[in-house]
Amino acid sequence: MTNPTSSNDLAPKLEYITRSNDHHNVRPGLATRRPWKQMLDLSSFNFPRKIATVITRIRANTVYFQTNYTIFVLFSVFLSLIWNPFSLLILLSLIGAWLFLYFLRDEPLTLFDREIDHRVVLIAMSVLTLSILFLTEAKLNIAVAVVAGVAVVLFHAAVRKTEDMYRNEDETSRLLP
Repeated sequence: MTNPTSSNDLAPKLEYITRSNDHHNVRPGLATRRPWKQMLDLSSFNFPRKIATVITRIRANTVYFQTNYTIFVLFSVFLSLIWNPFSLLILLSLIGAWLFLYFLRDEPLTLFDREIDHRVVLIAMSVLTLSILFLTEAKLNIAVAVVAGVAVVLFHAAVRKTEDMYRNEDETSRLLP
């Protein structure tokens, strides 16, 4: 008696399963969300002595923690709108757009057969979100939340050391002019 399922019959099926699992990876932009533990590691903080160090740290940290910082500012806007339900509903729908267009993309956004850089999407979504939310009744809440969120981000970027962030040269090369 022969086995109805030989190893040759299983090979294409296993290859298909393996290939299909490879396509379920999260887009590189979401993968660039750094672990919050790494971002908030207290041993990586110190106050710089020179303004040039502050500028260098802010540039490096805003690139390295870009997704984390975006999430933080969006969360601060979310918290500011808790007492304004209409604006909160609008923000939640905008967060859905953020997830679809920025955070959960498997591949770069393409419009009219052209790839759109993730930074362009980030800027466009930021402007769109703020513009739509400023049309609601919560202008002051939103302005305070954005200013406070950006201030916290800049403070974190200035005091977070950059020496321990990069593990390979590919990530470091993005920062060089």
